[in-house]
Amino acid sequence: MKRRDVLVMPRREFMASFPAVLLGGKLLESSESWLSTGQKPREVREELTPEELRIINRSVMAKDLLNYYKNGYNCAESILIVSLKFMKKPKELFWVASGFGGGIGHKNLCGFLTGGVMAIGLSVGKLKVGREEAKEIWVKKVDEYWKWWPSLAPYHCSGIKTEGRTSEVCKRVGRIAAAKVEELIRQA
Repeated sequence: MKRRDVLVMPRREFMASFPAVLLGGKLLESSESWLSTGQKPREVREELTPEELRIINRSVMAKDLLNYYKNGYNCAESILIVSLKFMKKPKELFWVASGFGGGIGHKNLCGFLTGGVMAIGLSVGKLKVGREEAKEIWVKKVDEYWKWWPSLAPYHCSGIKTEGRTSEVCKRVGRIAAAKVEELIRQA
């Protein structure tokens, strides 16, 4: 094969892409997100507190979540499907979240976090507003969800479901996250 037949990345493009590779490695290397808001997450418990139980019992989505999560749907799918039902959108759209379960399959960003962000985006899409107006709304809602998250759990699955933990911790996190997403959807 002649040299001209081989695609070679120009040096300038390689040098420009190198920081992106390093950035990707930085995102994956620790269980604490370097994009953190600076808030220290609480210790992640498996048991619900009485206050959390009250919040869950007032939330349609939180009460429905385990119907999916315990029956073969992953975390991202579960929170998105209950959101779709709540918003009266086609439940089949939940497939878009399939690759996000289990921390994007690599114990990275929590599926309840990423699925919740998808739901927030879909909730703003139900409004009859222009694109710029909708963007302003979802940016605010996603920012609120992102900043609230450390009060519930670490951003990454690896910090939530640590060795020796059962899926009970995920059930707790998922139901509380579903209640928060429902609150944000109602505000939209």
